[in-house]
Formats: sequence, structure tokens, C-alpha cells
Amino acid sequence: MKHFFLLVSLMFLTACSRNNSDENCKFLVNAQVNASVNMNLPQYSQLQFTSNSVYLANQGNKGVIVTNVGSGYRAWDAADPNHEQSTCSLLKINGANAVCGCDDANTYSLFTGGSVGQQLACGLKEYRVNVSGNTLIISN
Repeated sequence: MKHFFLLVSLMFLTACSRNNSDENCKFLVNAQVNASVNMNLPQYSQLQFTSNSVYLANQGNKGVIVTNVGSGYRAWDAADPNHEQSTCSLLKINGANAVCGCDDANTYSLFTGGSVGQQLACGLKEYRVNVSGNTLIISN
């Protein structure tokens, strides 16, 4: 009975925290993402090495950033989720991080999607990455 109560309590707390986060993270829309990245092409060949990232334009809200995290690949929306969409809210790759171009220069880890340096309400919006040979398929 104790385990059941603990499980129900944990589910309730998790559900509550998710809803609060969604209310704060309202600047990004669920834009369609469907991209293929052929790592044999020179512009994407750096993705074969850990910590390297590339930017894909014309996907998601402001493009997509794809990162080799060593154990696989992660793809993030290139729009700062803590800003209204503007010209400065585009994230730029800076080593293993992405930095917002606005005055506050919000910084996010491209390995985890979480904020770096300061606690922010929203983490990066992540997209699904499937690997097929030397091709990455990014979608939502």
C-alpha cells in the first residue's frame, strides 16, 4: 500500500510541474519539422564528431540546431523559448552551447537543452532524431 501511495503522489507532482512549465513556455509554436541531413556532405561532415553542431534553416520556429552528443544526436529548435519571437531570439552556436542574440544572452547546453549560468523557465524545444546509415532524419 505504501508503494501505491508513493507512486500516485509522484505521478501527481510530476503532472503538476509539467503544467506549470507549459504555461511559462508559450513563445514557440509547434512548427512542422521534417529534415534529412546527409553527413557525407561537406557542410554536415562535422557532425561525425562529438560536440559539433550544425544549423539547419527553414525548419521549426527559427531553424534547428543538430548536435552530436557522443552517444547519439539531439536536435533543438533554434529559437529562444524564453523570448517572444524577434530577430534577436535566434540562437547561435557557441561551442557546446547555444546563445540568444538578445541583450540578456540566454545560454543553453546543446547536450541537455537546459539553461547554462542562470535558471530559466523553459529549456530548448527538442525534436526527434532517427539515424539511417549516414543520414539523420529530424522530425516532430
